[in-house]
Amino acid sequence: MYKNLLALVIIMACNACTQAQPGQLHVLNIKNAKELRAFFRYTGHDIPFISGHRGGVNKGYPENSIEAFENTLRHTPATFEIDPRLTKDSVIVLMHDATLDRTTTGTGKVSDYTLAELKQLQLKDVEGKVTSYRIPTLEEAIRWSKGKTVLILDKKDVPFEMTAKIIRDHHAEGHIMVTVHNAGEAKFYHDRNPEIVFEAFVKTPKALQEYEALGIPWTHIMAYVGPHNKPELQPLYEQLHQRGVMCMISAAPTYDKLPDAAERAAAYQAIIRDGASLIEADRSIEAAEAIQSLVPSGSSKQRFFGLR
Repeated sequence: MYKNLLALVIIMACNACTQAQPGQLHVLNIKNAKELRAFFRYTGHDIPFISGHRGGVNKGYPENSIEAFENTLRHTPATFEIDPRLTKDSVIVLMHDATLDRTTTGTGKVSDYTLAELKQLQLKDVEGKVTSYRIPTLEEAIRWSKGKTVLILDKKDVPFEMTAKIIRDHHAEGHIMVTVHNAGEAKFYHDRNPEIVFEAFVKTPKALQEYEALGIPWTHIMAYVGPHNKPELQPLYEQLHQRGVMCMISAAPTYDKLPDAAERAAAYQAIIRDGASLIEADRSIEAAEAIQSLVPSGSSKQRFFGLR
């Protein structure tokens, strides 16, 4: 009993030491693509963490905004799934919807506006309240994120070649990943830039075989296995883990929507206990708090987590 109490005190002290102070952010210490691949390599003793869906959706901080990223990082280390779209003058901005109405003070299609026109709009938060924050460009987000976090680019209306070019031009392979829905998409990027790391849809053993058939290195893949934590995933987890691949479940369309906080916390914890290494969540801060007790001591991955 004494030993258990002492261990609890030590864990609490360690947790207290890693709390961000005012002005500090939790950061991921990843310097290049090689370190990014090491960060995502499954070891069986990894530190579970959160990927903020659309940057994390929290009251007062609009989705796909740099301010939302920073708000999450004040509470927890995280990666961020974001949504690049093209403006009328072919600039890439961050916006999930094809239209402006839900998340901004504007109306109509994103593609009908120039960047200068979009910069005049204000972003709305999850409750629809207007904030002072503006639509960021992908270039602004790439520059901001270096040395802090990893951005994962979802597939919207930006041509693949244009996505590959902006990563190459900014030498951003160490902190920008690309979402691919199948092995063919991964091959397109890998053939043009073998340093790019993917959030890859690998929901079935058949999909796994397709990535192998096209020669996509497993060292370059973090696997998205779907939005549901279910027993049928266990054989897929085993195959992916044997290949050194971390797996992710997205709680955004499922467990984030549970009405009870305790129920949500139990669901987040079960995702990690059952085999996933990270959770994509709208409720980025809440999900991170729920899985904090599952962080193992002495993980070699601790070197990637810091405060700045």
